[in-house]
Amino acid sequence: MHLRAVRDILGDRKLPSVPVDTTIRAAAEVLDHFNVGALAVLDGDRLVGVLSERDIIRRCVAQGADPATTRVGDAMTPDPQTVSVTEGVAAAFARMTDGHFRHMPVMDGDRCIGLLSVRDVPTEYRMMYERYQEMRRGL
Repeated sequence: MHLRAVRDILGDRKLPSVPVDTTIRAAAEVLDHFNVGALAVLDGDRLVGVLSERDIIRRCVAQGADPATTRVGDAMTPDPQTVSVTEGVAAAFARMTDGHFRHMPVMDGDRCIGLLSVRDVPTEYRMMYERYQEMRRGL
């Protein structure tokens, strides 16, 4: 099995992102356009949060807030954990699993360049991690 860096998974795909002052409705349109479950939230070039479909449901819709006027900054998960573009795929997946994250922003220095999704991680890496966890529990 060839262990790869997160950079290899991202390739040259565009960062799905929105500015922090975007409305939830507009952010939902960006989610739909990219066919993804989360967006990086930026303040200028600085990563300030992640907005997931779950955030929209729990922090906007379920609270009776109007998606046309509620801002992303009011519903996002602020200050998310990140992964370096040079980190190994297996290590990144382990961090995502341990932290219960389905999406993690990928950083190249101080610049967010992508979002890693659990769906992006090849099946063999997920299976390898699950087997490792099973072995650890069995000891």
